[in-house]
Amino acid sequence: MLRTADFFGDIDLDLLFIAARLKEAQRLEGVLDEAGIDYLIETDTYRGGFIFVSERVGAFFYCREQDTERARAAMREGGFKPYTVKE
Repeated sequence: MLRTADFFGDIDLDLLFIAARLKEAQRLEGVLDEAGIDYLIETDTYRGGFIFVSERVGAFFYCREQDTERARAAMREGGFKPYTVKE
């Protein structure tokens, strides 16, 4: 369920996904709601594009660390590729 930043307090949240389009963000909200995951959405800028790189605004999805694997599994089932840190 979509929550506010106050709901999570001072705990660190894991980044799940950066949605570039509104429809994509709305679809992901449905997937996370159906899975019973508490999540936060914040808008922020990111760099995108291959030939013409530019700054864009996206919807950044976050959840608690203890819910991350369950959220990523639900996302994969819903056809999303969850964000992962490249090492």
